[in-house]
Amino acid sequence: QVQLVESGGGSVQAGGSLRLSCAASGYTYRSCMAWFRQAPGKEREGVATIYSRIGTTYYADSVKGRFTISQDNVKNTLTLQMNSLKPEDTAMYYCATTAASRLSCYGLSAADFRYWGQGTQVSVSS
Repeated sequence: QVQLVESGGGSVQAGGSLRLSCAASGYTYRSCMAWFRQAPGKEREGVATIYSRIGTTYYADSVKGRFTISQDNVKNTLTLQMNSLKPEDTAMYYCATTAASRLSCYGLSAADFRYWGQGTQVSVSS
């Protein structure tokens, strides 16, 4: 059973930076791992995805050039470096992973991810 625990959330002013971490236990080799976020009253949206097997990454248009997803395969940790934060980035951030290996992690939705962390809050003020 895969278990995910996020950390690193907090409050920051616009233009600032935060780094989120997700500690994963259990086997995740060849899994797709991702960060999602959800603001109150809004749908959950994908932020960034990484193909754990080879390190290929994908980003939502709204965060390209500002956020970077990475992984440490030895420690089984997923990271989201967030720079140039904007108020619209305010949300609960979740890490997630698929249950089965895949040929590609491109174009996946929240329904494709089996395991989820409990979330870490990110608040960006103007």
